[in-house]
Amino acid sequence: MKKQLLLFAFSALALTSCNDDDIQGYELDMMKGDWKEVKKEVISGKDNKTVLSTSTPTGCAANDTYYFSIDYSTSYTYYSGNGTNCQINGKTEGTYTYDTDTKDLNIKYLNDSERKYKVVILTSTELKLMKLFDNIDENGDQVVDVTYISYKR
Repeated sequence: MKKQLLLFAFSALALTSCNDDDIQGYELDMMKGDWKEVKKEVISGKDNKTVLSTSTPTGCAANDTYYFSIDYSTSYTYYSGNGTNCQINGKTEGTYTYDTDTKDLNIKYLNDSERKYKVVILTSTELKLMKLFDNIDENGDQVVDVTYISYKR
């Protein structure tokens, strides 16, 4: 009987010690830091599989950096120039919210409207977002297509 009671006590402790704050902190820790866009894909809204177009940043835009902090602040640093002579052209700062249950990421830069995304992949080296605003029907099939943006460290 004592063994069963001890097992029950440990089980109860294990179940109550897990909470959403731990998950939120873990995922924010993975998200924090600098990210560079590596690919943008437009996927058919009809089957969510067919790739309609793919683009990758080129030139100085390949240096553009998105930064997320664990205090829910964010920034976007963008570059311009010619060839390999790239210089910082500006920096926009703002805030974000992130819900670990729904994977909703909302970014609000200063003097801009809130932009909504869904986190599809989040690891320590990869972040993939589904853009939930300004999507259009790009292939003319009367179904709004979806844009996915992939980032790497």
